[in-house]
Amino acid sequence: MSKLTFTRPMLYTADFEATLAFYIDVLGFKLEVRLDEFGWADLSRDSVEVMIAKPNKHTPFEKAAFTGSIYFNVEDADGLWAELKDKARVCYPIETFGYGMREFAIFDNNGYLLQFGEPVSGA
Repeated sequence: MSKLTFTRPMLYTADFEATLAFYIDVLGFKLEVRLDEFGWADLSRDSVEVMIAKPNKHTPFEKAAFTGSIYFNVEDADGLWAELKDKARVCYPIETFGYGMREFAIFDNNGYLLQFGEPVSGA
């Protein structure tokens, strides 16, 4: 079986510019590559990459929809919470869960659920 080496989500959006602005200005991602002729961009922050794309003829699209979430492991959940809590719509505030994670969740400008968490000891 072939080895999987990396995953990076591709998020479709009807508002390409607003989505780039959210990930760059709010979440602190850096624009790595932008191909306007394809309506596509690659962004990164630390060791995380996210692709943003306008819908194309191969992917039916009415609106942003995702039944799960994108989970980001972080080194300082409390610090990131302090940075983001007033800049995005909050799903749930920072909390320590019994399964050993301290985490919070926000929605991006498209409604995608983004969760951020770090392991805690003694939970």
